[in-house]
Amino acid sequence: MARVWYIGDEATAAGYRLAGAERRIPAEGETAEVFRRAVADGAELILLSAERASEIDAAELEAALVAVRPLTAIVPDAFGRGNPPDVAREVRLALGIEP
Repeated sequence: MARVWYIGDEATAAGYRLAGAERRIPAEGETAEVFRRAVADGAELILLSAERASEIDAAELEAALVAVRPLTAIVPDAFGRGNPPDVAREVRLALGIEP
C-alpha cells in the first residue's frame, strides 16, 4: 500500500485518516520540518493544505511540486479554503465568452 501523508488542519486530516493517510497537524512554523520528514520517511504522496503550503519556502515547494517522487499536491481543506482557480472559466472570461 502506498504511503500517503496529509499535512494540514485537524478537521481535514480526520477525513484523510479515514481514507488511510497518515496525518500530521504541525504547529505554527513547523510545517517545513514536517514536510521534510515526510520526504525522508519515504512517503509516496504528500498532500498539503493550501494554508500549510504557504509556510514552506517557495523554492523548496516548487521543487517538490515538479519532482517525480514523492508526488506532492496542494489540496483544499474541509472548509473549502485553498480551492485551485478555475482556469478554463478565467480564460472564457478573458475572451469575453462568459459574462
